[in-house]
Amino acid sequence: MQDIVDEISRLLDASVTLEDRSFNLLAYGAQSGDIDRVRQESILRRHASDEVRAHFEAYGIANATGPVRIPGLPGLLGRVCVPLRHGGVTYGYLWALESGALTDERLATVAPLVSRAAALLATQARGRHAPLRQFFSADPAVRATAPMNVEGPVTAVAVRTPAEASGPPRALPRGVLADPEVTDTAVNAPLLAVLAPAAQAAHVARLLHGLYGLAAGVGGPRDDPGEAWQSWQEALLALRVAEHVERHAPVADWGALGVYRLLARLSPRELADLAAESAALTPRIAASVEAYLDHAGQVKETAAALGVHRQTLYYRLGKAGHLTGLDLADGEDRLLLHLSLKAALLASHA
Repeated sequence: MQDIVDEISRLLDASVTLEDRSFNLLAYGAQSGDIDRVRQESILRRHASDEVRAHFEAYGIANATGPVRIPGLPGLLGRVCVPLRHGGVTYGYLWALESGALTDERLATVAPLVSRAAALLATQARGRHAPLRQFFSADPAVRATAPMNVEGPVTAVAVRTPAEASGPPRALPRGVLADPEVTDTAVNAPLLAVLAPAAQAAHVARLLHGLYGLAAGVGGPRDDPGEAWQSWQEALLALRVAEHVERHAPVADWGALGVYRLLARLSPRELADLAAESAALTPRIAASVEAYLDHAGQVKETAAALGVHRQTLYYRLGKAGHLTGLDLADGEDRLLLHLSLKAALLASHA
């Protein structure tokens, strides 16, 4: 890759850098002429900031099929971005600082080198795909059939993918492994299984949610990669919560799920039995009771959140006790009703 960048830099007589889809620096050529803060930081930090990334992506570079000219701003030199596309997928970007000599004809002379760089990135991206179906299996014998050289700490991520999706996802950050051929046996739907360094897991989950537009679940970190299958089980449960509990959508982190860590482990039958405790409530009364319990029984705060008078809330709470036979003044009854209302969100989709 460095040889390709050096040759492009020589042919264009321009300052060139090459980054992957996540704006991680992969190679850069010798400096030619002026330099700006963005190029300096990219080289020194090996990664562009979120602000810089958003600025450049606003010019449509992710979906562009040819060079994109980005005008200069105070402190930011103009540059040309050449998307590195292979098989219709953008795997990275080639950047050249504008010198006034980067005509379309001159850029065309490096097209074969650009294609070669894109093909290399695509090959690397495919190389990050691993037999995670076996590695994440709860059966030690099956896990042993997928030996992998992975260092911890790691975290598993489960991402729902569209039924029409095919092939691997777009380029993932370095160190991230993925298996795009996993099936959610509970609902017979496609999943993408991901194993990421723990520090990158949340970022990867958001990146993939942005790609597919569907929910993602992040498991808990594991120092020992041999325990990554446990993180995968948590990621699947977190995905289930992300899909059905608005508060935790669209990307749910196992460590932040609170009581849903318990509820998500229940079987469909156990969830249905728990949800049945509040089944007699109308939707409006159920929402009022849940808000009241979420606010730790604070009537004033709950009424304000619901936008109703306190007497209205008192009426609904009394009605709830009548319909369920549970006493909201009793701690255990309140706990049972609170859990039942939470379980109902998952039970309706189990």
